[in-house]
Amino acid sequence: MNSLQNPFGNTTEIQTNALVRTFMANVFSRMFMALAITALIAWLASGSDAFVRMMFNSQSGGLSIAGWVIMLSPLGLVLWMSAGFNKMSAATMAVVFAVYSVLMGLSLSFIFLAYTGSSIAKTFVIASAMFGLMAVLGYTTKTDLTKFGSLMFMGLIGLIIASVVNYFMKSSTMEYIISFVGVLVFTGLTAYDVQKIKRLGVNAIEQGDSMTKIAIMGALTLYLDFINLFLFLLRFFGNRR
Repeated sequence: MNSLQNPFGNTTEIQTNALVRTFMANVFSRMFMALAITALIAWLASGSDAFVRMMFNSQSGGLSIAGWVIMLSPLGLVLWMSAGFNKMSAATMAVVFAVYSVLMGLSLSFIFLAYTGSSIAKTFVIASAMFGLMAVLGYTTKTDLTKFGSLMFMGLIGLIIASVVNYFMKSSTMEYIISFVGVLVFTGLTAYDVQKIKRLGVNAIEQGDSMTKIAIMGALTLYLDFINLFLFLLRFFGNRR
């Protein structure tokens, strides 16, 4: 029997589906809360002249030491959460995820300085619609997306390599291609990750694992999918100031 339908011998399919829906609701609620924190912090930070001066070196125009710390700290927290999943308590992971969403808000504050508010709002609506559509697809489809996910992951690796190369080339054409591929990759990853998280939830219910910790990591994964999708779309729909 398909584990997504009923992994238990003595539990009805209705009860199993109810538990899975509760788990996924937990995942999405945590993700939306993190996005709300990030958006609020980004908006507040962009309006602070003191913060902008702290982030950038007035002489070189580039990031200051504090700016680099703020930009790179979220990556460090993601690696910490991933490496310490088995050792961390659910409460600790929740706090780290909250701190992560705050730091991401600080690091993304630049978009309010670079783009108009109306174009940011428009892009957010477009990203939300695309994310929602693919999330529903990933949740409801009976097709195994594992091979599709592997293809998207390879696309992600290529995207990272191309971005590093273009950092030195500074090609506008390459940047356009990278943005287009980025939209495709993270749109596809959304559907794959939702299905993967759903399966992890089912297995955790069956094995009695910590549902909260898995929900937090699932929320982080979908949060990253949405943020990256939004940023790549912003390069197409954002109007610079």
